[in-house]
Amino acid sequence: MKPLVKKIKPSRGYSHLVYIVFNASLPLLVLLSVKSSFSWIGALLIVLSKWRMFAVRPRFWGANIRANAIDIIAGFSALGCMVETGSDWYRLMFAVLWAFWLIFLKPKTSILAVSLQALIGYSVGLMTIFLLWSDAPLVVLVGSVGLVCYFAAHHFFYSFDEPHRGLLAYLWAYFGSALTWILGHWLVFYWFIAQPTVILVSLAIVFGTLYYLDHFDRLTAYVRRQIIFIGIATITIIWLALVYFHWLHGGAIIV
Repeated sequence: MKPLVKKIKPSRGYSHLVYIVFNASLPLLVLLSVKSSFSWIGALLIVLSKWRMFAVRPRFWGANIRANAIDIIAGFSALGCMVETGSDWYRLMFAVLWAFWLIFLKPKTSILAVSLQALIGYSVGLMTIFLLWSDAPLVVLVGSVGLVCYFAAHHFFYSFDEPHRGLLAYLWAYFGSALTWILGHWLVFYWFIAQPTVILVSLAIVFGTLYYLDHFDRLTAYVRRQIIFIGIATITIIWLALVYFHWLHGGAIIV
């Protein structure tokens, strides 16, 4: 079922200016709420900004939530990063990046743009989950990662009109959850990125690139081997680096 709430490309002129002001004001208001130690107001603003999802009959809510999930993930990730950091400059940076997402990236509907939306929302969502909830029960991490993986995969495959996007999204959610269940017993952080995030994002880039090229009949055997080799090499190098930093710190979790 296709969502009733679709992305509408804003027209030029006065309405476009109103659109920009409205979208730029949301990150600013959330930034002010965090700075005032009322981050729950920022979360409420993010939820209220998606009121159109529920301005239809309840049977359409599920489709609308799936269509807007990546935008919601990006918003709450920006909020989480603002709360986590104590620097006003970093908070301003997150607000600016979020505003760029809302004004320039989110309205685009091309296959490449939608794929990029899925990758960015997926990456920041996973990063924020492990950054904020690294001490949470493992079941919380597994469930949260599974949801982000599902919504990101669904968002990606929807732009290709993939007939099996639901099944593929569930499979990717299961894989992400299973990997988190295994690695969640041994979380290693390099700066602020956990190793499940690195592996899941790297694999998503590899598989997404292969699917994208195959969709446009640009995937030759040589290109396929190159992408797979680069993906395996990248994951291996990152994994060895994380293991090395883990050993360097005496087996402790690196934060």
